[in-house]
Amino acid sequence: MPGRHFAFGLLGLMLMTPDGPAVAQSLSKIEQQIVTRVDADIPAARALLERVVNINSGTMNFAGVRQVADVFRAELDALGFATRWEDGVAFKRAGHLVAERGTRGPIVVLIGHLDTVFELDSPFQWYEVLSDTAARGPGIIDMKGGDVVMIQALKALSASRILDRLTVRVVLMGDEESTGEPKSLARAALTQVAQGADFALGFEDADGSPQRIVVARRGTTYWTLQVKGTPAHSSQIFRDDIGPGAIYEAARILNAFRERMAGEQYLTFSPGLLLGGTAATLDVEPDRGSAVGKDNVVAGQAIATGDIRTISVEQREKAKATMRAIAAESLPHTSTEMTFEDGYPPMAPTEGNHRLLAFYDQVSRDLGFGPVTALDPSRAGAADVSFVAGSVPAIIDGIGLKGQDDHTVNETADLTTLPIQIKRAAVLLARLAK
Repeated sequence: MPGRHFAFGLLGLMLMTPDGPAVAQSLSKIEQQIVTRVDADIPAARALLERVVNINSGTMNFAGVRQVADVFRAELDALGFATRWEDGVAFKRAGHLVAERGTRGPIVVLIGHLDTVFELDSPFQWYEVLSDTAARGPGIIDMKGGDVVMIQALKALSASRILDRLTVRVVLMGDEESTGEPKSLARAALTQVAQGADFALGFEDADGSPQRIVVARRGTTYWTLQVKGTPAHSSQIFRDDIGPGAIYEAARILNAFRERMAGEQYLTFSPGLLLGGTAATLDVEPDRGSAVGKDNVVAGQAIATGDIRTISVEQREKAKATMRAIAAESLPHTSTEMTFEDGYPPMAPTEGNHRLLAFYDQVSRDLGFGPVTALDPSRAGAADVSFVAGSVPAIIDGIGLKGQDDHTVNETADLTTLPIQIKRAAVLLARLAK
């Protein structure tokens, strides 16, 4: 079965120039047939998009997530995929749809998600046509539109019999917008399907521009700082046997983070919650807490929470080590405890990712849609594709339907990009199948 040596060898042959994409080529006869098929199926693509957008699939609406999965499952079944539902009871979510087809050619993982941020109590529920070129609806670009791009590209490949030359694994996640816990179980289906894969394609929107896609995403890590001081009357602060108290120590640590770490490319770190006083506690519910105190006391406790965003595992671990070291430099009569919880892993801008981007760029140019460049990772949020970054040698994301204002009640799709994105994805897969 093909592996990462196949992926690098294939991309190396396709991209022979050292400073950019390969020399432009015209579309082959079979690629022209794919383009013609995509154009003929655009009315059906729009109908499928409207159908799934009109099904509420907020992450915690398990029945709605399953209903959207059933729609896409029928489409994949018709293309000869073996489909299965991975139930999410173990991680308190609806579950995931997995589909697999073929045993020949390169192994390609296609990644999307079924859920949206709009739950059943949201006023934003329906697909609305705004014009011939625009439509609004919950999840229309994040990312039911991307799922439709994926399905329609596979249909075009099937009609040209190119699908038989690929090993395709599709994973449509049911909890991308609010990941189940533990993540090891919530992402097990995705990481298992990605084992041994040569390429992974994510069908998120990226930043709304059809000329930019994602080759790198920053990972997220959450941190909690708990500081203890010696409580006393405020008139005794800084005494040799009392010290400055917990709030001064927390302030010292947070400011030292800024002084020593700010300015490193792609690294951000931000305290989002700070509590301090005679007593301070974090509630069971995330992002909430309480503190009590008076103007005339030396604070006995302080708590701060925040996140770190990093472009690589190495950058993440370096940031953690620096923060631990700063926290350990305690002021007199204070003590600190610093804990970290990794969220989404980073997806580093690897050589393989850049090569696949160059190949996608060439496909776009050959189709007449112009160049495609990499989105600045600082503008790319977290996505499920990052969970396969450690195992798949060539990954791109952001090749789904384009638009604007995702996660808001103005989420709008640019419908002119629907045929563009389907054609790009289909021709890309066709060329990988060679």
